[in-house]
Amino acid sequence: MAKYLVIVESPAKVKTIKKFLGSNYEVAASNGHVRDLPKSRLGIDVEHEYEPKYITIRGKGDILANLRKEVKKAEKIYLATDPDREGEAISWHLYHALRLEEKKTYRITFNEITKNAVKESLKNAREIDMDLVDAQQARRCLDRMVGYRISPLLWAKVKRGLSAGRVQSVALRIICDREEEIDAFIPEEYWTLDAVFSVKGEKKPLTAKYYSGPDGKESITSKEEIDKIKSRLAGAKYKVTEVKKGERMKKPPLPFTTSTLQQEASKQLNFSTQKTMRLAQQLYEGVEVKGEGTIGLITYLRTDSTRVSEEAESTAKKYISEAYGSEYAGEGTEKKSGKKIQDAHEAIRPTQISLTPAQLKDELPRDLFRLYQLIWKRFTASRMQPARYETTSVKIGAAGYSFSVAASRVIFDGFMSVYTEEEEEREENNRMAGILDKNTELTFLNFEEKQHFTQPPAHYTEASLVRALEELGIGRPSTYAPTITTILARRYVAKENKNLYVTELGEVVNNMMKGAFPSIVDVNFTANLEALLDGVEEGKVNWKTVVSNFYPDLEEAVQSAEKELEAVEIADEESDELCENCGRRMVIKYGPHGRFLACPGFPECRNTKPYFEKIGVACPQCGKDIVLKKTKKGRKYYGCIDNPECDFMVWQKPSETKCEKCGSLMLEKGSRLVCMNEHCGYVTTKSSKE
Repeated sequence: MAKYLVIVESPAKVKTIKKFLGSNYEVAASNGHVRDLPKSRLGIDVEHEYEPKYITIRGKGDILANLRKEVKKAEKIYLATDPDREGEAISWHLYHALRLEEKKTYRITFNEITKNAVKESLKNAREIDMDLVDAQQARRCLDRMVGYRISPLLWAKVKRGLSAGRVQSVALRIICDREEEIDAFIPEEYWTLDAVFSVKGEKKPLTAKYYSGPDGKESITSKEEIDKIKSRLAGAKYKVTEVKKGERMKKPPLPFTTSTLQQEASKQLNFSTQKTMRLAQQLYEGVEVKGEGTIGLITYLRTDSTRVSEEAESTAKKYISEAYGSEYAGEGTEKKSGKKIQDAHEAIRPTQISLTPAQLKDELPRDLFRLYQLIWKRFTASRMQPARYETTSVKIGAAGYSFSVAASRVIFDGFMSVYTEEEEEREENNRMAGILDKNTELTFLNFEEKQHFTQPPAHYTEASLVRALEELGIGRPSTYAPTITTILARRYVAKENKNLYVTELGEVVNNMMKGAFPSIVDVNFTANLEALLDGVEEGKVNWKTVVSNFYPDLEEAVQSAEKELEAVEIADEESDELCENCGRRMVIKYGPHGRFLACPGFPECRNTKPYFEKIGVACPQCGKDIVLKKTKKGRKYYGCIDNPECDFMVWQKPSETKCEKCGSLMLEKGSRLVCMNEHCGYVTTKSSKE
């Protein structure tokens, strides 16, 4: 009979860990959390020191009953839940739910599911770390308070089924702020000018970019400036005025953290954050490998540390020296940061660097293989030498004007022999620049000029939003994926071609949160709260102090908002449309997908139809009304009411004002009007036309 019981979170780990331990050990799974705050009420006693009221999660009764049977048989119990705050809290809940006070109970953690790591954890068994538990309790209570006190206001104001969240509301605010930046962006015109030369002894021409003029000015902002430069250079003789040679190094990348893994998997593999985490969980918990059995292929996936253990460091160095040559083995670097990081873990890395992607290609499903390959390559590269380039910078001058060509040539590929990020294609000029010197004869052939307009900030993608949340100190590794999943599921944000767009519903919720709960959606306030939670984890701050300081202000804001929202609640707006069934004037309703027309005679008359908001501007293609519409995923645009017969559409709101230069429609961008004809570029202000 087994003397010792090891309790893990996931059933997938049971088989893997059981294999490492002898017959004296029984391994069982809790299937995640076993206790939580009740769903039907707040579950926090605000009158009595904010004590949380935990109950057994519905459906977990049988699991707990089976675990209690195993507990009775065992002499010692090892709680082996995940090595982070949440895992520590699950162990604490298990301790109380299984009534382990009278049992010899220990907490063990391992960063990777390998034989050595699991056996080592048993040697280093400890008590439950209450600082970690309290940090998780504080986060859970704060999130519950925000969700359970603010969400009902959204139900009353907009519709049932919506939610507010401490982190999700800030993420929505960040996306909305970016949309406002994009809408208010005014493009500025600029030009590029290239000079094309033939080089003696070379078949292909050389193209040099405009660098500066006699006055030192480097930018060209109009066609007139281009024409002036060309006229001054007419008949001028060009010569190489400067050749600089040098060497630069490109450092290897850091190994993956949760955030950087999500970003790179999005960019290189086109995975959503949710998919990346799901696949990484499988790689961590264990995969069946021929000849090896079930093994964990990567270390713990929720981390913001770039640290690597000494053992992994030395193993990697040995492997790289043997596989690539000793000159490729390098000293890995860590990210230096002033922020608190979860340094109990390492960076995400393969558990066995010798288990190459090539060996596992036939063992793993395609997506699992691609993610493992990305992690393996990134870690291996991070332990290698930098790449070295020979650089050449050439200046070509005439009549006080200067053109430039730059080249770089890899002289040692270093880490790039394993891992390269997406790079721009090198131009053919780069090769030619390397052969130029001050005696090179150049013959001018022609100019190539091109008009450009500055581009607005890019829409957030899942990857760039994760990076923004991390840089701002909002949320932690375990929160990024669920946060994005929630705002997409609530239809606050729509995802199209990787980009995230705010829906009309998202705008309404964000404006309400900004007006009624400015601190909840304030980036700095949320980041400071995260710092306080880190203080709890370090034992410097009492968790109930954090909660007790937060709740009264929240409650005051909720009560104030309840009064104000009741005062400004808007009755259904009547439209000009008559109901075909009963003749009543139809009203504008607001649903999960935006506005629609409904008969006010509900429930006797249930007639509904789409609502199109006319903006008072005629379609330039057919003359009918332009109306506000939304894509299937909820992104706003302006299109002809006669669609699909007429395909006119634009993303910005058209103005009644026509362009003075070309007669095209003008589009509203903040306080300016911009011509929709990108080749015109005419801009004016709204106020001057009103």
